[in-house]
Amino acid sequence: MNATTARLEAFSDGVLAIAITLLVLEIRVPDVPKGSTLAHELLSLWPKYAVFAVSFVTIGIMWINHHALFQGVARVDRALLFLNLLLLLSISFVPFPTAVLGDYLRDGDSGHAAAALYGANMLFVGVGFLALWWRLLARPGLRSTDLNDEGVRRAIRRTIIGPVAYASSIVVALVSAPAALVLFAALAGYFATGYVPALRK
Repeated sequence: MNATTARLEAFSDGVLAIAITLLVLEIRVPDVPKGSTLAHELLSLWPKYAVFAVSFVTIGIMWINHHALFQGVARVDRALLFLNLLLLLSISFVPFPTAVLGDYLRDGDSGHAAAALYGANMLFVGVGFLALWWRLLARPGLRSTDLNDEGVRRAIRRTIIGPVAYASSIVVALVSAPAALVLFAALAGYFATGYVPALRK
């Protein structure tokens, strides 16, 4: 790892840490109207808890897979820096659709729009990871000796499932926002296995 790569990873870690922390700020102490109880109002926040959990795990997995990807990077060029910046742009946006979906998950047409927004955001995240892998395939000189062409191609084949699935989730969102949330959780589980095998010859 050279100094430039170390700076890129440190900056990326900072952005992901802020994004994952901002998620919880949208879960606020509820007001208790007359005739209700605090327990009831806390339970009524379950959509926010559910979306928060999915987004927290998803960003955590993004951090893990970003780290695994850059284990195979020996140096960076200007294009890779910009591609990584675009990936971070899409990740740093995640708290907003998370908040929107938490508020509108049970709200008919608004729930469909909220889930579609969330899916679109995750689609761009997936495209961002895919772009990084494509850059590493096109520029072998950026890679460490542990990462060969076939390893990158395996990672691309695995990564492309994300954008395809998240594009499909937008269609699911237009039918059922809760079903789209279940799909988001399932995709988080899928990507939890990471990209480490792609770094082996």
